[in-house]
Amino acid sequence: MKREHSYISVLIRFFFQGILILGPLSATIWIIWSIFKSVDNLAPQISQHYPGVVFGVVIVGTMLIGFVGSKLLLGKFVVTAMDYLMMHTPGVKVIYSSIKDMLNSFVGDKRKFTNPVWVRVNETPEIWRIGFLTHQMVNFSDMADMVSVYLPHSYAISGWVIVTASVNVKPAEGFTAQKAMEFALSGGILKGEEKAQ
Repeated sequence: MKREHSYISVLIRFFFQGILILGPLSATIWIIWSIFKSVDNLAPQISQHYPGVVFGVVIVGTMLIGFVGSKLLLGKFVVTAMDYLMMHTPGVKVIYSSIKDMLNSFVGDKRKFTNPVWVRVNETPEIWRIGFLTHQMVNFSDMADMVSVYLPHSYAISGWVIVTASVNVKPAEGFTAQKAMEFALSGGILKGEEKAQ
């Protein structure tokens, strides 16, 4: 009876090891495949006969728009005009500016999440959270020694923005911006050797 119990516990352990190996891999493949299929199904008549063509056209088209909008004078003019129109249309401005600011903070020339810091959120017991310094509050005379910090939530793209005294903030040494974001989004599950790179 004891021997059967040990075989069963070994098999159960192997099963859970298999889940640990296959879970992240299959979830990643499924997410990428779902994105690919949803983009490819934008033109089902084409994707039915030529799978992947629509996806490729969307990727190349996005790159082309990025090039024209950032490098060519006429493209910059069109982007500026569309930006002006969106920013001055009631109701649309809130949605457009929020999405634009969020995307600009992650990619592009105006990235905001480049300065990872530790923030003391509690003194007793001492608790620190990882975040990103986003703004020095120098424009506000009564808040001259304050800073704003973005604290991402684990396993989500949302987060908090807090304003705290600068003495409660210290650089997250040994973390690149990417590793700090991975650390926060993964719930702190980041191996020591990964942090040091």
